[in-house]
Amino acid sequence: MVTDYGQGYATRSEPRHRLPAGLRAPFEARSWREFGYVLLSLPVAAVLFSWTVTMVTLGAGLLVTFLGIPVLAAALAGCRGFGVLERARARGLLGLEVADPEPLRMRKPGAAAWMGAMLKSGASWRHVLYALVQFPWAVFSFSVAVTFWSCGWGLLSYPLWFWVFPTYAGEGGIQLYGDAHHSVYLDNPFEITVTALIGLVFTLATPWLVRALTTVDGLLVRGLLGPSPLSARVVELESDRGVVVDTAAADLRRIERDLHDGAQARLVNLAMDLGLAKEKLREDPRTAARMVEEAHGEVKTALQELRDLARGIHPAVLTDRGLDAALSAVASRCTVPVRVEVDLPARPAPAIEGIAYFTVSELLQNISKHSGARSASVDVWRSEDRLMLQVTDDGVGGADASRGSGLAGLAARLDAVDGILMVDSPAGGPTRVIAELPWRG
Repeated sequence: MVTDYGQGYATRSEPRHRLPAGLRAPFEARSWREFGYVLLSLPVAAVLFSWTVTMVTLGAGLLVTFLGIPVLAAALAGCRGFGVLERARARGLLGLEVADPEPLRMRKPGAAAWMGAMLKSGASWRHVLYALVQFPWAVFSFSVAVTFWSCGWGLLSYPLWFWVFPTYAGEGGIQLYGDAHHSVYLDNPFEITVTALIGLVFTLATPWLVRALTTVDGLLVRGLLGPSPLSARVVELESDRGVVVDTAAADLRRIERDLHDGAQARLVNLAMDLGLAKEKLREDPRTAARMVEEAHGEVKTALQELRDLARGIHPAVLTDRGLDAALSAVASRCTVPVRVEVDLPARPAPAIEGIAYFTVSELLQNISKHSGARSASVDVWRSEDRLMLQVTDDGVGGADASRGSGLAGLAARLDAVDGILMVDSPAGGPTRVIAELPWRG
């Protein structure tokens, strides 16, 4: 038994088994649960198939009247109810976690709206398809599993039959036991040995065969009774859109705050100083000249702040010369020496290029402020259809994207464009952050 403290909590490893998996399989609880799943599938599938065929055909036949739509809606609702049972059965016996399908989208309350939503729901019709496909598959898997399971254990226990049901093999056989009334003989002991070995092979192979059958069941449950990939993608895109909107709003607030507290305030002070210098020009030219000189310094500072602000929105060097030059410019402003290596065959999509630039910029700012590093490096390359970024430093480590820091916001921004942020920062360092972005947005 091994205890691992690597992730901050103790976990116990699985006990080591003396027998290999092939010999353990017939006696494991998982094998019996899977076999039970196959046994239950036949009666459940028969009831579901009967319900579906009866109600759907009845509803289709009644479409010429006003009763057809309610009957069809009831048929689909019943199939969805069976779907709840099937997901629970798969979860309990197969350990398969399948999320509920997308709910009905009703524009307004009422029975008519409910029936319309039920008939328009793709998930409802997938449940119908499951009922039609599951029944023949359940018959097949039940027949195969029961045949192999019974033959395996029956042949394996073949020698015991001579003790439970004694037979006579003739005078020339081998006597197993006898008494005053009768004797049991066996013509060929080789027959028992071979039969038992064949039974052993069947017994050892049957759990893996049943596992293969239940794998197909799992695919059916996951593919037809769970949420559709399209609906899951729509939900993900809606979530990503919310992240993008929030990020854009936060950027606008930051720009407004920087303008108000920085350049705008300096320009207001500059206007006041120039007004005072104008008044002093005739009375005290020397003081006015000094004030103009100070105002000139304020102009330079304001211009630098505006340049920094514009660079934070979208640097011109990124548009003109690409990531290599833009990241080199960012690295030159870092407080620690940074090695930059960009190996790209071409330029990615502009939106992806901008996100990559801001990702590296924020990571280098974190290194300047929090890492205590003596050196850092930035590597950018393309791997198939992904843009890869890696930022490393030899600082104190301890960075964690799960604690609501700037790394968490950066991870959310990357996730909005199907990107990934991975942080490896043990206490004491070094820190390595890898970001993956799609090559094309």
